[in-house]
Amino acid sequence: MLKLTNVRFAYRVNGRGYTVTTAESVSNNRLSLDIRENNETLTVSLKTKSEIEIVKLAAEFEYDFAETDRIFLNGYQSWTDSFEHDTSGRIRGIDHIPELVNGKYAFEAYGDYTFSKYSRKKGSMHGWSYGYVKRDDGMYDFIGSLNEDCGFTQIKTDTVKRTVTAEKDCSGLFVKNSYDGLSLYIGSGTEKEVFDGYFAWLGIAPKYRGHVCGYTSWYRHYQDINERCITTDLEGMEGSGFDAAIFQIDDGYQTAVGDWLSIDMSKFPNGMKPVADMIRERGLTAGLWLAPFVCEEKSEIYRDHPDWLLRNENGEPVRAGSNWSGSYALDIYNDEVREYLRGVFRTVTEEWGFGLLKLDFLYAACILPRRDKTRGMIMADGMDFLRECAGTAKILGCGVPLASAFGKVDYCRIGTDVTPEWDGKTYMQVLHRERPSTKYSMLNSVFRRQLNGRAFINDPDVFMLRDTDTSMSKEQRRSLAEINTLCGGVLFTSDDMGEYGDEQHELYNYMTKLRGATVLAAEYNGRELILSLDIDGRAVIKTYDM
Repeated sequence: MLKLTNVRFAYRVNGRGYTVTTAESVSNNRLSLDIRENNETLTVSLKTKSEIEIVKLAAEFEYDFAETDRIFLNGYQSWTDSFEHDTSGRIRGIDHIPELVNGKYAFEAYGDYTFSKYSRKKGSMHGWSYGYVKRDDGMYDFIGSLNEDCGFTQIKTDTVKRTVTAEKDCSGLFVKNSYDGLSLYIGSGTEKEVFDGYFAWLGIAPKYRGHVCGYTSWYRHYQDINERCITTDLEGMEGSGFDAAIFQIDDGYQTAVGDWLSIDMSKFPNGMKPVADMIRERGLTAGLWLAPFVCEEKSEIYRDHPDWLLRNENGEPVRAGSNWSGSYALDIYNDEVREYLRGVFRTVTEEWGFGLLKLDFLYAACILPRRDKTRGMIMADGMDFLRECAGTAKILGCGVPLASAFGKVDYCRIGTDVTPEWDGKTYMQVLHRERPSTKYSMLNSVFRRQLNGRAFINDPDVFMLRDTDTSMSKEQRRSLAEINTLCGGVLFTSDDMGEYGDEQHELYNYMTKLRGATVLAAEYNGRELILSLDIDGRAVIKTYDM
């Protein structure tokens, strides 16, 4: 069990620093720090008598780690690697990447690298929003934030010092009157008990846990799409027996990222509405990819609306990564940006007829905190805005800090992009935690499986049954298909299913039979992934080489 030892609060008033370390509520002539603890929750809230600047707010707990314990700490966003570690585990940042390389590709933008300390010490690890220790008896000691909308919560372990710390990402926030601070659920029990308890405290009702099947163009064509190839894949899927409900068009239809209503007419000479009509005429939901909070350097938005870009304290545009011709974040509090995006969503859903929106690279909204808003506040505002804009269309969130998407999207990516290779390109294997990798996509799917049906429907990314345009072995492709079926609710492919042979049809039929199976337990030892399953009332152990 987690036992609170102290709360550490550091702040400034008129540039002068103060620190409070306590396990009980305190009050002075500047503020009141209220600490409340019961059987399942801990809250640390603040009331001020004048404006203060927060430097640190953290709660530290004692925890008696055992050598056989397994530790899970949720990664920063959808793509961040997230799986169980042993008590001597370490999490690698990007400080091993040469500064020139990192500067060119802006790897730090994808994750938490600019505002998190990555320790090289064994057992010193961190994650965000929720985490747990799985004991040798199969029971879980769980900690999760109940108020990420007022600031993300970093959860840190130090297995040598035997501590667990929950620290609010609120450094530099100026507060006047009050601040909600930390609000934590702390539970012990079975996996089901602690996750059900967490989402009950969050007030998020369970979602439908069934599977939704569909197609996305990305992993077959990437940006090289056009009306002809989309029509071919739609017809191939229609005759395959695949029980699809969604057909989604990914990146590549627009002239530039950010210019969503500027269609590449050499690819889609009739525009996007006839394509959506064609999809809907077959009884499918038409889906479309957008990255609403970013634009690329060659876009009209970047060129014509420099005031729409998010800018740092030096007035420089904030990079959101190295995708396309260079990726930049938009300022979601700019009224013109909001009006533009409302118009985009209105056109895409009401005029073109797309009923599902895959919204990607969402982390870009909160790369920089503000004087009056934490990253968590900004991301919450961004997700609320997207939900408003989408109207009745369903949302598939991607590249998003997961807790910000809890209860606000219908589907959500819970792992990194898969690749035609098992672990991505060789040169990419030394890069950031958010890099594309089928191996790590599968691990994320397994160890974030508890979110499926509770927070949203999990999207583990696509399965690939094809034996062309991939270097994965038959067994690796089978492993991906099985994990996606067992741990996710969105079963998408990018294959031309019209080209499937007997082998692919046999594997797809097996996937269908697995849909009712339950994952009872999972173990990862660095080499093998071992799942304990209930398949039609039978206990089955499956082992996957990783």
